[in-house]
Amino acid sequence: MPYTYIVKCADGSLYTGWTTNLETRVTAHNSGKGARYTRSRLPVTLVYYELQPDESQARKREYAIKQLERKDKEQLIAGFTVS
Repeated sequence: MPYTYIVKCADGSLYTGWTTNLETRVTAHNSGKGARYTRSRLPVTLVYYELQPDESQARKREYAIKQLERKDKEQLIAGFTVS
């Protein structure tokens, strides 16, 4: 199942990505084997995710979220509870 997700880094910055295994991906970020961006900003915390119908849609949504201003990303996160 593909997901688009946002993690909050230790420095307060937000990183957006996509994956087919959310738990494994967050673990990879926190072990320093995730994205280059997050390696120097550990630990990260999952703050938002969306289930997507397929990988193509996950990538498109990742791109769309990355184009948002921070305040818009924060609005997405504010209305979401990670379960």
